[in-house]
Amino acid sequence: MNRFSPDYIIKMKDIVKEGSAILRKKTEKVNLPISDEDKDALLCMLHFLKNSQDPNISKKYKLRPGSGLSANQIGLDKRMFAALFEDGRKVNEYMLINPKIISHSPHMIYLPQGEGCLSVEREVNGFVPRYERIKVKAFDITGKEVIFKFKGYGSIVIQHEIDHLNGIMFYDRTNKENPFKLPDNVEIKSLY
Repeated sequence: MNRFSPDYIIKMKDIVKEGSAILRKKTEKVNLPISDEDKDALLCMLHFLKNSQDPNISKKYKLRPGSGLSANQIGLDKRMFAALFEDGRKVNEYMLINPKIISHSPHMIYLPQGEGCLSVEREVNGFVPRYERIKVKAFDITGKEVIFKFKGYGSIVIQHEIDHLNGIMFYDRTNKENPFKLPDNVEIKSLY
């Protein structure tokens, strides 16, 4: 029985914390056609993101705001994630299954304030270099193959979530000697 049923509300206690083995392993591919259990879990994850970005609901349930949530962050060994972020004036929501970056720009960007993560409950300073633009091939919740292009903040969010599915934490991408040193030999700029 899947505890992540459509009416289940994911709370912070459901989020797997850094140090847990599942966050460090490459997740298993999701079998297609997608099962009802996997669909329910994805919808539940997207619902968490909506709740976490709603000031009243997030206060009520003490949720930290998130832009993305991968299945292994709620303890599921599956290659899928949900993302919810604003791009300009439009709110974008995605539920992607078996996602793969098929191309990316040579240029890179980073968030000047660094990145955060629902699984990391401490402040981690440093720049996280990401591709400015990416093209991703995946399956949507209906099992249809989709290709999306992301740029700017959306590109950062999607790369962060795909990293999760590969057992990579955001701070693995910062310079070990100096977290604020940017990579050489690449065009990189701050997103804001």
